[in-house]
Amino acid sequence: MTYTDTRATKEDVSVLSPLFCALLFLQHVPIVASFVLVSMCPEDDNPLYPPPPAYNPQPELNRNTLVPNVRVPTVSEDEARHALLKFVESKWTYSSKPARNLTFKELKPITVYRYRLETYTETRTSTWQFESYNGQMVDGPQYGMCPAPWDIPVTLPQRYTDMVEKVRVPHTSFVKLCHTCNGCGRTRCVSCYGRGVKRCTICYHGRSRNKRCTSCHGRGRKRCTHCHGHGYKTCSICHGSKNLLHFILLTVTWKNNVGDFIPDRQPDFPDKKFKKVTGDPFFVDESVLVYPIQGFPDQEICDVSTKLINEHLNRFSSTSRILQQRQTIELVPLTHALYSYKGKDRSFFVYGTEKQVFTAKYPSACSIS
Repeated sequence: MTYTDTRATKEDVSVLSPLFCALLFLQHVPIVASFVLVSMCPEDDNPLYPPPPAYNPQPELNRNTLVPNVRVPTVSEDEARHALLKFVESKWTYSSKPARNLTFKELKPITVYRYRLETYTETRTSTWQFESYNGQMVDGPQYGMCPAPWDIPVTLPQRYTDMVEKVRVPHTSFVKLCHTCNGCGRTRCVSCYGRGVKRCTICYHGRSRNKRCTSCHGRGRKRCTHCHGHGYKTCSICHGSKNLLHFILLTVTWKNNVGDFIPDRQPDFPDKKFKKVTGDPFFVDESVLVYPIQGFPDQEICDVSTKLINEHLNRFSSTSRILQQRQTIELVPLTHALYSYKGKDRSFFVYGTEKQVFTAKYPSACSIS
């Protein structure tokens, strides 16, 4: 591979970003590993490295997963009343009297399945970084070829746990003059423009109300408090060391990508309430790659399983490494409680294993007893 000579003039270098300065330098350094080849594109300061094909498993064709049958849970009248009383206690404007004295007419258990697919992925990106150079070891290309992005070893976290780890790439370091102070170790004070003094803001030319100014002692100027009168400050980039150590930093991101689905079959109950409760995970299927569900009584769950699995495979396999997948089916308890109070028919819902309550309208909402 050949590179075009892009040497910049001294005037050009002073306005270049540290990343681009590093790239110009590396064009003349014998590193030909994938890190440098990808990173030498100024348009992408944080390139993404797709995993090699061998790192991602390939799905088997025409393979499916069977799910066992499950019994729909029920809620007794005592449990429904206790759940409603607990709900009323959390609402200070609600009276507990209706909950204690209502008469149940019917408790309707409703079958609600929640399908969830989790795809645990690992993604690797890199970016140029620098730090002040104070004589520390420079692990440069003279020590060998830098490894490919996916050849750098890292410790895997616990599965399905989001985590980010940053690793300095071996053999990519080099030292260069600081791009901000041009190797001086200090920069001109922006507050006094390098003069070391500033105009007194209390007086006018040393006089205040025809008297000598006590703030500047009649001089009309005061020492700059930002640079202590020196006219310059220690460089905030190199911290006075005059040199910077540049290197490539690999960022490894582990993420649990979750997709779930609950069929919307109860118009009087808002589906968003299910997000805050749990169900009974009667079916758990975990593998490097999972396969669509077949033979489940609810065909919509089977269709969603196929759809989400294909979506996750297409979305993540091209940019990330798929480490593990897990699909679950939860039976989320939902009971529609119909009751009568003072001659009026009303209802509420008991949902989740936590037995939370939702009611669109509760009697005596503004009276306390």
